[in-house]
Amino acid sequence: MLVFLNQAFSQAFSQAPSQEKDKPKLTLDEFFNYVTYDAVRSSPDGHSIAIIVDRPDWDQNFFRTELWLYRDEGGGLIPLTQSGKDSAPQWSPDGAWIAFLSERTLESGKSDGSDDAKNENITQLYVISPNGGEAIPVTTADEDVHAFAWSADSKTLYFATRTPWMKAQQDAHKRGWKDVIQYRGDERGDTIFSVALAGALSRRAEVGKIPSENRGEDDGEYSDGESSSTPGSKIITPTPWRVQQMATAPDGRRLAFVSESISQREERVSEFEIFTVDLGSNPSTVRQLTHNEAVEENIQWARDSRHVFFGVNYGAVDGEYHDYQPRLYWIDADSGATERWAQKAENGKEFIGAIMHYAVTDNGILAAGRVGTEVQIYSQLSPSAPLLKQTGWSGTYDAVVTASHSSHIALIHSALDRPVEVYLAPDISKLTEAQPLTAFNKLFTERALPQAKTYRWTADDGTSIEGMLMYPPGKFEAKNLPMFVFIHGGPDDADGNHFEADWYVWDRLAATHGWLVFEPNYRGSTGYGDKFLERMVPEIVSRPGKDISEGVDSLVKNGTADPAHLAIGGYSYGSYMTNWLITQSTQWKAAVTGAGAVENVANWGNDDTTFDDAFDLGGLPWEQPKRYREEAAIFQMNKVRTPTLIDCGAEDVRVAVSECYLFDHALHNLGVPSELLIFPGEGHELDKNPWHGKIKVREELKWLQKYGGVGTQ
Repeated sequence: MLVFLNQAFSQAFSQAPSQEKDKPKLTLDEFFNYVTYDAVRSSPDGHSIAIIVDRPDWDQNFFRTELWLYRDEGGGLIPLTQSGKDSAPQWSPDGAWIAFLSERTLESGKSDGSDDAKNENITQLYVISPNGGEAIPVTTADEDVHAFAWSADSKTLYFATRTPWMKAQQDAHKRGWKDVIQYRGDERGDTIFSVALAGALSRRAEVGKIPSENRGEDDGEYSDGESSSTPGSKIITPTPWRVQQMATAPDGRRLAFVSESISQREERVSEFEIFTVDLGSNPSTVRQLTHNEAVEENIQWARDSRHVFFGVNYGAVDGEYHDYQPRLYWIDADSGATERWAQKAENGKEFIGAIMHYAVTDNGILAAGRVGTEVQIYSQLSPSAPLLKQTGWSGTYDAVVTASHSSHIALIHSALDRPVEVYLAPDISKLTEAQPLTAFNKLFTERALPQAKTYRWTADDGTSIEGMLMYPPGKFEAKNLPMFVFIHGGPDDADGNHFEADWYVWDRLAATHGWLVFEPNYRGSTGYGDKFLERMVPEIVSRPGKDISEGVDSLVKNGTADPAHLAIGGYSYGSYMTNWLITQSTQWKAAVTGAGAVENVANWGNDDTTFDDAFDLGGLPWEQPKRYREEAAIFQMNKVRTPTLIDCGAEDVRVAVSECYLFDHALHNLGVPSELLIFPGEGHELDKNPWHGKIKVREELKWLQKYGGVGTQ
């Protein structure tokens, strides 16, 4: 299977230019059948790879996430699960099992054999053998399992759920409050439990043999009134927070977990911290390791069982809250001392890149670092050592995964001319010899795709700005093209040498429909150093807006872009910028914008990530009222002349849907052509129903054609 896939990829990526013009163009339907990989995990021996495959199910109206397994010893790539609702695989340290989370309905209700169906759509913990067979439920909790981890000896699974209530507590709450929601008051923290794998397996074998009314103390009921409703489970420790992730030290003595807000609203940085639990003590000793102004995430133990690695995307580990590019740290679980990794480049100078992903090795780390438009693999031996760039393919490494007892490295990679796939390399020195394990996106290599290149211009203050230009198929480096300015979100993100095809990044479809697509990496983007990212503070739209406008002016001036056919669009922060820029110029013939704010006070109050908003604007609303007004499009809406299509998720909390209603109401009041699309049941990510994203892009392309005058295949 590996040889077949490798041959298929070699043929796909070695097409001669003369063959490109004979390929058919990409269609809307083909575009939205793109497959992504939500998780990749290597077995301890490095010879098997567990992969979560994510693809749309058009008949069932949801995205299917299923567990696939690759074996490099003649096994090939096979599906292990078919429920369509599986995620977060973790190998047991002995390699005998894969544990994962699933929202599937438990067979016959609960694992005790009753037909109680209340566990439907509750996230439970399962295990499955890599040799195949049925998935076996480990938990039958009445609450979602938020996080889990294996014990070092593979005999136990630790899991966290919201602290369960006994039936009497539930009944009393219902009697007292009916359907009233106590905002914050209804929330409660998690409890971490343990459950023996052998017990879960034996109970599964006994399903149907024990009547539910005969269940006894093995229910998991405790004298303190708490129950996980999973037979055989034992309390490790309660916590006032929600558990975001857990990891067990290689020596098995400690369990680390990172907390988050119990509501999942990111309102206070203090709710995000790292803790350890001493698994050898009774009762368990819990220790808080971090006390900082950072949002910790993605924890992994070092091989020494003493240090815990963690990433930070928002906030500061040292000092007051401050946003930087994504960074990597570790903390000594004994002393609490924290050190930052990935600070120094090979030349001894500061590493200006952002650490997007990392993996632990026997002698340090491997990291995927973004510098400019590339995300490459680097190695580092210690916090004080330099980052060493490894020789790999150009493009973007979306993940790097190591094995605990092997030099094999699993990778997710894409480039402008390569759709995303999973690869396996023998070791870090042979990245270019990595073999493809998947070929779900092979069709894209059989279509006439746009070509792209980087483009640079100089801002008014002398700063060099970079972006991407994506040309219509067959028109690479042509002049006087209609141009669609497509602005990335974040803003802490960047466009570059990668391949993506979904409702959020549909640049290839826009180019296929005749547009030159300009993707600017304005100030606030990652991969260009902390100072470049910070320059948008506190001018969150006006400074990046100048960068984008000056890039457009440069492309018009040099004859690349046709000034009579300029359009603009984006989603999330890309929509913030779109909404702002159509108030700054009447040059735009059409705009498509989604889930973007037009003012800053209500957006701060409704957003679930408020501390970064306040930082970007230089303070809280009552501290900086003038700036909150000056950096808001709504107060300059009378200047807008651009026909605008707006779309939003009906249940979006990240950017409240009220911002879209406000924007549409303003345009309607002014007599500017507008249309508002609301997608029911969707949050900010539009990840519930694939039809919503497809309809979104379909209508955006129509809008660009109708008002921008471009859009034929």
